[in-house]
Amino acid sequence: MEMAEETIVSLVPDDEGKQKFRKCDQISFYRRQTLGPNLQYRACLDTLVLTERGARVELEPDCGVRLILSLSASDETVRVQIDELQPIRTRYSVPDVLTKEPVGEPLRVAKETRDLVSLTWGEKQYQVRVWACPFRLEVLCGEEAMVTFNSRDKLHFDTLQDRPSAEPGQRQQDDSSLWQETWREFVDIKANGPSSVGADLCLHGYNHVYGLPEHADSLKLSDTRHGEPYRLYNLDVFAYDLHSRLGLYGSVPLVLAHKTNQSIGVFWLNTSETLVDVQYNPQETERRRVPPQTDLRWLSESGLIDCMVLLGPSPSQVMSQYAQLTGYQALPPLFSLGYHQCRWNYEDEADVKAVDAGFDHHNIPYDVIWLDIEHTDGKRYFTWDPVCFPDPVSLQRHLEDRKRKLVVINDPHIKVDPDWSLYCEARDGGHFVKDREGQIYQGSCWPGDSNYLDFSSPATRAWYSQRFALERYSGSTSSLFVWNDMNEPSVFGGPEQTMPKDAMHHGGWEHRELHNLYGFHQHMATVQGLITRSGGLERPFALSRSFFAGSQRLGAVWTGDNVASWDYLKISIPMILSLSLAGISFCGADVGGFVKDPDPELLVRWYQAGALTPFFRGHAAMNTKRREPWLFGDQVTSAIRCVIQQRYLLLPYWYTLFHQAHTAGLPPLRPLWVEFPADQDTFTVDHQYMIGLVLPSLSIPLPVCFCPSVCLSLSVPVCLSLSVPVCLNLPVGPCLSVSAPSLSTCVQVPVFQRGGTVVSRRTGCGSCTADLQKHPLSLTVALDSQGGAEGELYLDDGHSFRYRDRREFILRRFSLRSDRISAALALIQSVALCPPSCANPEGRYQSDDVVQSVTILGTRRRPANATLQQPGDMT
Repeated sequence: MEMAEETIVSLVPDDEGKQKFRKCDQISFYRRQTLGPNLQYRACLDTLVLTERGARVELEPDCGVRLILSLSASDETVRVQIDELQPIRTRYSVPDVLTKEPVGEPLRVAKETRDLVSLTWGEKQYQVRVWACPFRLEVLCGEEAMVTFNSRDKLHFDTLQDRPSAEPGQRQQDDSSLWQETWREFVDIKANGPSSVGADLCLHGYNHVYGLPEHADSLKLSDTRHGEPYRLYNLDVFAYDLHSRLGLYGSVPLVLAHKTNQSIGVFWLNTSETLVDVQYNPQETERRRVPPQTDLRWLSESGLIDCMVLLGPSPSQVMSQYAQLTGYQALPPLFSLGYHQCRWNYEDEADVKAVDAGFDHHNIPYDVIWLDIEHTDGKRYFTWDPVCFPDPVSLQRHLEDRKRKLVVINDPHIKVDPDWSLYCEARDGGHFVKDREGQIYQGSCWPGDSNYLDFSSPATRAWYSQRFALERYSGSTSSLFVWNDMNEPSVFGGPEQTMPKDAMHHGGWEHRELHNLYGFHQHMATVQGLITRSGGLERPFALSRSFFAGSQRLGAVWTGDNVASWDYLKISIPMILSLSLAGISFCGADVGGFVKDPDPELLVRWYQAGALTPFFRGHAAMNTKRREPWLFGDQVTSAIRCVIQQRYLLLPYWYTLFHQAHTAGLPPLRPLWVEFPADQDTFTVDHQYMIGLVLPSLSIPLPVCFCPSVCLSLSVPVCLSLSVPVCLNLPVGPCLSVSAPSLSTCVQVPVFQRGGTVVSRRTGCGSCTADLQKHPLSLTVALDSQGGAEGELYLDDGHSFRYRDRREFILRRFSLRSDRISAALALIQSVALCPPSCANPEGRYQSDDVVQSVTILGTRRRPANATLQQPGDMT
């Protein structure tokens, strides 16, 4: 391969005014659906057929083509699918997102009249009622309606048609908004004509709904009737606006609704551009005594209607039901839960080694250092800059000797270079996206002229995965991992800085059909490549900026190009919580802000917040000042060191939480209402959260002059947990004011431990996660009002699939019970720590870990004695 002849400079693309992105009134299918008129449908009940695992019924509009509705149901999910009864062409059906097709139970008719039919199944707890005219579909629990589909007659289905041709001698009539759409200088040719779909759902009794990441907005979704809808369209948005419903880097079309006694979910499986309107009724300004409801309206540019209602009824059950559909969070390798140090870009091998040595010199643990696009030879991925990184294998061995890893970037665009063998192989193998004329689509990104890999093709994904083999990826080792960026996909100068919708993919599908799935498929191919590289033995680590439903199976995501400001730190919390609710547990925000330079206090506060989120990475743009933790003076260095060390001490607890996410679908980070579902004071709280069942965390996204409030459940005792656990006898009430300590007096962030729980920690952290097993465990026990507590600890080798394939893991449950002198005296006289029970007897992992100490918080009087019961000792 020849050296690059030109000097390539990477610049942040100009995004002034965000005018490159459309508003909803500039989107033709949204205008057409919302301005109407809408057809009214009736259900032809005489066409109802009960199938082996569901039912089908035809829908007839006022005029036009009949539709076919397919229904399946279980005690966990009700699925409604709508297609044309006799389409002239097959419509796009989303692949690879569902891990398996949900299996419905046999349905039976519970009631049938001229106007309706009621179907039930199982123990008759739930039923579906189909009304004939106008068509409605209700999901009921008992006789109480939970969800009504098509409650406002907004069902919309553009039936496919051939483009009309003019009669001889007549000019062709063409509605340009149907067959061609122009926005700014971009022309979108719609070869298949209009194909949008839409539907509305009424959620009865609910006035709090959440989800629909990714948006820089509050945790609770806002009422959209006087503004923009929530847009799900993956876009490269640099320094995105706050409190905006513009689609960002990823999309998960999932809404969770919650009230004091029930939670449900709505999953809209569609990968084309989608907009969602949310309306709360009655509005907050109204004082009518009417039952609340939330009206959702989904509008998608193409595809099928495929809507799944998750029946709950608890928040944890909704999240588990969603995980059963789209997959559970991948269990990450332990190193990836440590601290990651990143910058665009570390200059050369000497720079990387100097930064690595800086962490050791300042006694700050970390696990991974990252290289951005400048590490490559002229922005050619799978290569190394021959001047700055001439010996990448030695660099990785250097890090490996210190038990650390290297991550490099790998984007989906491939530099157009006929002299580059990888480019030629991709071109000749037919692995690139085509334009509407059938030629290879050419856009622009960091390398300049670029072609884009067609990851929708299984053959292309296999070819790409094979590039990560050690013999094919020159300069790589088994300790090298991958970062997928710019995979919305980002196209400089493209419509909304992405790929034209009329570009063509494998199978003859237009890009508009699968846009939101593009990054998901690259992430999938990367993960498959890393797993294949290890022969299926080692867990991969791959970070992706773009994502879709199901991305949790693949690895981690982050919130993209944020800015070094207090407001961006503050918004990162609801953004991460929204991702967590949507199943993507391994998520985080760039610590310190990617753009601009943070002042020392903001940097420390961001480290404090970032250490209490799942993915913990510091990152900065190339035009910012260097910000390694030791560059701001001893006080800042000490504060950041303490924060990162505390993160490492708590990793046994984090790892146990990821085991729960991997097996039960429960995210490590949870909004307060998930754990306190009956406490309405928690329903709109998005500046604090629970880390699992145990730790209510107060983020400090404010300067020190502010006194944030902590919401505490009236019924749950809590203890304040810092580096040394202490009990402060906190007043129990709905709110507690806690002042953020100044950097000169304290470097700790308030973390509270819930009464009745046990948290595992390491007693020391060393220089990286590989050192953790050198240190014993300690247990921090916070008593509940009855003087008891329980907790779990999960252990395995931290890196392989042996936990899955050979059952090499340990899951231990710790419990503490109290002995009271009498029921009248609320004084704990003695405490017995029960031996840890085996929560899963299938585990066969051999561990030398020991519990060195037990700290008990919340005792009302010093115990007279403590008895440790050894296994086999019944005294």
